[in-house]
Amino acid sequence: MGTLVLSNVARSFGDVAAVRDVSFTVPAGTTFGLLGPNGAGKTTTMRMILGILLPDRGSVTWDGKPVDLNVRRRFGYLPEERGLYGKLKVREQIAYFGRLHGVAPPVDTKRADAWIERLGLGDYANRPCAELSKGNQQKVQVACAALHEPELLVLDEPFSGLDPVNAETLLEVLRGLQSAGTTLILSSHQMWQIEDLCQSFCVIAGGTVRAAGTIEELRSAWPTRIVEVEPAAAALQDVLDTMLGARRLPEADRPVLAYEIPADADTASLLRRLVAAGDVTRFERVDPSLRDIYLRAIGAAA
Repeated sequence: MGTLVLSNVARSFGDVAAVRDVSFTVPAGTTFGLLGPNGAGKTTTMRMILGILLPDRGSVTWDGKPVDLNVRRRFGYLPEERGLYGKLKVREQIAYFGRLHGVAPPVDTKRADAWIERLGLGDYANRPCAELSKGNQQKVQVACAALHEPELLVLDEPFSGLDPVNAETLLEVLRGLQSAGTTLILSSHQMWQIEDLCQSFCVIAGGTVRAAGTIEELRSAWPTRIVEVEPAAAALQDVLDTMLGARRLPEADRPVLAYEIPADADTASLLRRLVAAGDVTRFERVDPSLRDIYLRAIGAAA
């Protein structure tokens, strides 16, 4: 197993700079979230990782070596765009992509059947892919990308087209790959689905890194926290209003006092003051979510 290292990579298409300066490291066996708005350079970055595109500047290495064809064969890739042969049946399709990565018969078919069962595609195994829903086509693509048991699996918007039940199925599959030691790179706009899955993240926008680190590191850099207090009593509000740096937030969908406070505020002292002032039934300190961190990193309002 290798470590993936991107060092100051850049890539332009004519006068358009898709990636300006991106660096990050993905240790072996970890799951990495690559986030950014449309047009941020995520897909171009992924294609440079896979050797599909060469960087104009900088380097991409796996286990200390440049990604050549032999290294690339140990990778798997789920593109955002559909890339299936519509007339080919599901089992044949999955086995075929396995053979492209060197999985010889009859192992290709055995592994295809295992993935068909794993992804709940048994009823569709002998149907042409063109007859499947978008969600089931996406599951077929996942199987095609992973059948050869890659060391690194890059998934661009893997939850696209999946309903909540199938999204949970895919999450379980990804957790299984994690447990097996596969290094995963995920790009997804469904941040609630990957917040607990990834060990570290990189947010890019405009082709540059805007934030990077573990969720704990990203949260530690966040300047504020939110406290929620119930009931929404006047005496409790008076305590919060007098706290230095506190700012009341708009009303929630229930009677609750929600305040933004400095991250280094002494919440234990605040709670003691609140309890002394009235009957506190709930006190919660809320850390920023991955979505909050992402929106702040790209300069959008949370």
